[in-house]
Amino acid sequence: MKTRTTAAAILLAGAGVGGFLVVDGMREADAAPATVQAAAAEGEIREKDIALFELRAKQDPFSALDRARLASLYLQRGRSTGDFQDVLRAEAVARESIALREGRNAGARVTLASTLLAQHRFQEARAIAAALVAEEPRRPSYRALLGEVQMELGDYAGSAASFDTLALHRNTLGVAPRAARLEEIRGRTSEARKLLAQAAHQSLSHGGLAREQRAWFQMRRGDLELRAGKLRRAERAYRDGLAINPEDHRILAGLARVEVARGRHERALALQERSIAQVLDPVILAEMSEVALALRDSVRAREYARVAAVAASQESGSMHRAWSLFLLDQGHDAAPIAAGAAADLRTRRDVYGFDLLAWALYRQGRFADARDAMKGALRMGTRDALLLFHAGMIERALGNHAAAARHLEGALEIHPGFHPRHPATARAVLDSIGG
Repeated sequence: MKTRTTAAAILLAGAGVGGFLVVDGMREADAAPATVQAAAAEGEIREKDIALFELRAKQDPFSALDRARLASLYLQRGRSTGDFQDVLRAEAVARESIALREGRNAGARVTLASTLLAQHRFQEARAIAAALVAEEPRRPSYRALLGEVQMELGDYAGSAASFDTLALHRNTLGVAPRAARLEEIRGRTSEARKLLAQAAHQSLSHGGLAREQRAWFQMRRGDLELRAGKLRRAERAYRDGLAINPEDHRILAGLARVEVARGRHERALALQERSIAQVLDPVILAEMSEVALALRDSVRAREYARVAAVAASQESGSMHRAWSLFLLDQGHDAAPIAAGAAADLRTRRDVYGFDLLAWALYRQGRFADARDAMKGALRMGTRDALLLFHAGMIERALGNHAAAARHLEGALEIHPGFHPRHPATARAVLDSIGG
């Protein structure tokens, strides 16, 4: 983590932009000092717990339960800090625990599945989840885990079947956010909103959740509302999350997207700076480059893109789709991205995988092939403005103006500020084709 923070500091110093967003004469970082102190104290307790269980595991080479607990703590810290090495540590220690004792060690297996999900190793995660369900079919958390993995793999029928068996547990914390994501993919935004609102409310009074976990439920609400173009609702949810976990890098990035949608690009950059000061995320840096381009500041845009490329080169696992879309929009060679997306679809046939392939083919000028791939992206009726924008641009390239207008108008109706630059392109295309 030290290298990430240092790199972020160098970037911000070199770009000549800085500090914190000022709102009504005060820095947001100065708000709720008691909450900031409480979050820091919680982190210190976790570090002490990690040190304790590291020592116990070292002293007892045969303790499966100590290793299961240590793996869980590593994963929790990794989620909080964005340090991918903690995810890898969690996987390794969970495997050690399972090797020592496979039976009556479901906690380690769930942690292992979670680390595999974080690494986009979905086939391996599905095998673990399916085995857990087979052994204890009545445990809701195992069925919810299986439904989540099936959803990530694009097996939406299988995922729906898994969640259908959880009707009595649909509003619980372990099921609701996963079921909500499936509903959103199926175009049922209102149902997804209800599920997330109930879960977020329940999380506030749940004594067993860490601070970043309670904030995560608020973030999920914000993400849903933002994708639906409901900016005030999204901002409210994100600020509720920051009130729980100040300086949460994911929530700061979400707030920045709200500011982008409002056209307040300098405010967005200030929030993004705070986010990457915590975690040097290549996707956030890519978004900063897009915002700088919207401000017609090519110097800052190039600098952010340069550091994003360095950060992306240090990432592990399969291709990150948001980063790949950024590269395509920046004019990078589309052929390797198309090849990677096609390979990914052999095992993971979700709507966003088809969207990436379609957009890569479009950038190659293979418009008919792009439209075929786009059918896979639109097959669930997902109300995502970026998907519809891509579909509209592909149809326009094929000369299908009526279909292009329908998709582009749909994108702007759902979320008029879905991207720093693409909405302006959509409007220009609509003007040119009489949409």
